Amino acid sequence: VLPRCRNMTETRIHRADKQQNGDAMAETSTVDDVFDDTYREKEGKKPPRILVWRNIILMGFLHVGALYGLVLIPSASWLTLGWTAVCYLISALGVTAGAHRLWSHRSYKASVPLRVFLALGNSMAFQNDIYEWARDHRVHHKYSETDADPHNAKRGFFFSHIGWLLVRKHPDVLEKGRKLELGDLRADRVVMFQRRHYKLSVVLLCFLFPTLVPWYFWGESLAVAYFVPGLLRYTVVLNATWLVNSAAHMWGNRPYDKTINPRENPFVALSAIGEGFHNYHHTFPFDYATSEFGCKINITTAFINLMCFLGLARDRKRVSGDMIAARIQRTGDGSHKSG
Repeated sequence: VLPRCRNMTETRIHRADKQQNGDAMAETSTVDDVFDDTYREKEGKKPPRILVWRNIILMGFLHVGALYGLVLIPSASWLTLGWTAVCYLISALGVTAGAHRLWSHRSYKASVPLRVFLALGNSMAFQNDIYEWARDHRVHHKYSETDADPHNAKRGFFFSHIGWLLVRKHPDVLEKGRKLELGDLRADRVVMFQRRHYKLSVVLLCFLFPTLVPWYFWGESLAVAYFVPGLLRYTVVLNATWLVNSAAHMWGNRPYDKTINPRENPFVALSAIGEGFHNYHHTFPFDYATSEFGCKINITTAFINLMCFLGLARDRKRVSGDMIAARIQRTGDGSHKSG
């Protein structure tokens, strides 16, 4: 178990829902990310899919622009390619270490400077503001693979990857989202400031900043600067995040809980800087590392550890080895390998 920066606090106890042997095991989590097995999908005809043409058109143009960015890569300088990687890392951390592990699951605590950095990275990622991202993610965990799940993987790869953004949300997603207790997000001044100024922050951080830095500082052409560290980087981060919703819910093993869809997928873990250990994450959503194996293929965990070392983060929540072993024995699919 990773040594604590300070004593782990403000945790709540719930009982594991899926117990094959009938023995309840206490697990530490937030209330809103615990799977609710009392939810039942409504019987009868499903509501019609309503296309959101604005999103369809914008996503189409975005991916065409990203493909053009691929064509321009040979024209980009090494400095621009390095800058693209830096922007990729910052924007990915804004999602993984920020909107996901910090604000959705409260799996560790961050100082104001770190929260500001992660909020800026989140705006650079342009995947909805922190408040909306965390709300939808908590709904995803609480009602995973049901009509109330925003990107229900049982509706197929395309829907869980990008299709859920191209249609109106299922009424149950809206209903359950409104019922969540989100007071912790509303009480965070960084979250609410970003929410109030989100559109401006996206224009500045997702598009202008990645474009203007290489153009101004080392004379990169505006076309290359816009399409490579701008559109291409943004599109790759989007798809890496979406793979967590799609591929990591469909392909891979389930060493911790074979009764749920999420899987361990190393490719997704690599592309999403540590978010592909999804069977573990859905089994223990409160663990800040989202993996049993710490920093292995997990840049986000290494980043949080570094922030803790520097005094900018604290109170990382972690699952004990005994708890992991007991869960593997009880609900795993037999594929677990140590390390």
